[in-house]
Amino acid sequence: MAKVCSVSPITFSVFICSWSSFRIDLTLMLLIILIIVSAISFLYYGITFFTNSGMEEEFHRYDLSKFRKLIGGLQLLGGAGLFVGLIWPLILIIASGGLALLMLIGFGVRVKMKDGLLQSLPSFIFTLLNFYIFFVALSL
Repeated sequence: MAKVCSVSPITFSVFICSWSSFRIDLTLMLLIILIIVSAISFLYYGITFFTNSGMEEEFHRYDLSKFRKLIGGLQLLGGAGLFVGLIWPLILIIASGGLALLMLIGFGVRVKMKDGLLQSLPSFIFTLLNFYIFFVALSL
């Protein structure tokens, strides 16, 4: 008797197979977890760009006040794009690549401003995380 036993983690396409052949690729499961963590983080930080006055002060310190809303919007778009990319891999590639570049620029700004390691670390980690998602998504 055939049963639904596997789901493609990226496209969520359901396949019919026997229970004995049920296996989940741990690499893809890790990728999905990383995508969800990154997406939730960017949605959260994108919202705080519009609601937190501390973000406004930080961008003023960098002399980048005029880009605050744009960056917040890009973070919201990128976070939403990561979720949509779970269904459409091309969107995943675009969103993760864009967020990786955004965070790389953010890390560069932190280095230029001579911010400490703890202040610079989140942008560096999210750069690596989204480049990882980008390169893995390219191979799908």
